[in-house]
Amino acid sequence: MKRELTVDDLVVAGIAVAVGLLAAFLLRMLLRWLGRHADRTRWSGDDVIVDAVRTVVPWSAVAAGVAVAAAALPLTKTVGHNVNQTLTVLLIGVTTLTVARVVSTLVRTVTQSRSAVAGSATIFVNIIRVVILALGFLVVLQTLGVSIAPMLTALGVGGLAVALALQDTLANLFAGIHILASKTVQPGDYIRLSSGEEGYVEDINWRQTTVRNLSNNLVVIPNGELARTNMTNFMRPEQMLTILVQAGVAYDSDLEHVEKVTIEVVAEVMTEITGAVPDHEPLVRFHTFGDSRIGFTVILGVGEFSDQFRIKHEFIKRLHKRYRAEGIRIPAPTRTVALQQGAVVIPQQRGTEVEPGEMSSARLD
Repeated sequence: MKRELTVDDLVVAGIAVAVGLLAAFLLRMLLRWLGRHADRTRWSGDDVIVDAVRTVVPWSAVAAGVAVAAAALPLTKTVGHNVNQTLTVLLIGVTTLTVARVVSTLVRTVTQSRSAVAGSATIFVNIIRVVILALGFLVVLQTLGVSIAPMLTALGVGGLAVALALQDTLANLFAGIHILASKTVQPGDYIRLSSGEEGYVEDINWRQTTVRNLSNNLVVIPNGELARTNMTNFMRPEQMLTILVQAGVAYDSDLEHVEKVTIEVVAEVMTEITGAVPDHEPLVRFHTFGDSRIGFTVILGVGEFSDQFRIKHEFIKRLHKRYRAEGIRIPAPTRTVALQQGAVVIPQQRGTEVEPGEMSSARLD
């Protein structure tokens, strides 16, 4: 110590620490009040700003109070340096955590507000958080006087060995980044793989893609496998799609009347059923002279993939009811079998001895 510690030094140091704590408390209350007001505004930028300073500012006030107290005390040069270094590391750590949280929130907010970007890009959020925390850790080491150049060299050499050992994991990681960057699959899309799995994409993280099928079960697909397989995305390039319903009527039906009635039922379903497309143009196309009926296709418009089941259900019920009311027959398949008189060979039952060259026969009279 440069000089003797006095009571005045302790009083000044205590006041400095107390003022720092009081300032931190008041600033915390003020920022909480600003946060409540920021939630009421339409602009989301004020929420991000308040969230960014809500942690950093109070801790900065506490660190400032401690620094003033340390300056007021007759500390040695080494002790004073250690105190300042500790406070600097504390502020760097708090700032790094705050920046990581704020940037992650911004990325998640942007991805959720834009339809052209993944709606729940967990992989991007995790990568950004890890990068920011790693940079903060390197800054802390540099502040403590640790040379990071040898460490970066060692990490480069070790990274090569880790990359060779984790080929599958890294393949899934880069496949997930490629999937999100190319925008071929995004959370919320309904997809079907060539292997048969299908459902809504719930999330794409650093290793796997989670798909929720219509039975509300989760299917976990590695990103590498998803990138290699043939896939149908029912949400791209647009969410609305058309479905085909096959039907048929008897040969003695008036096809003009059948078409008119069917179009009326389609228009009714499109305007009354949830999930249908009201402005969809009803289409009926006859295409086949079948064995017992004239086949045709009805084209319906649906809002998204899962709506087709409800719309098909309602359309078939209403079409069947309307056909019955209009006297339009939907024939069942029939087959006529003609029997001609002649010799019919009857195979012998097991256990019956038949002489070589002999055959039992019967004639239908």
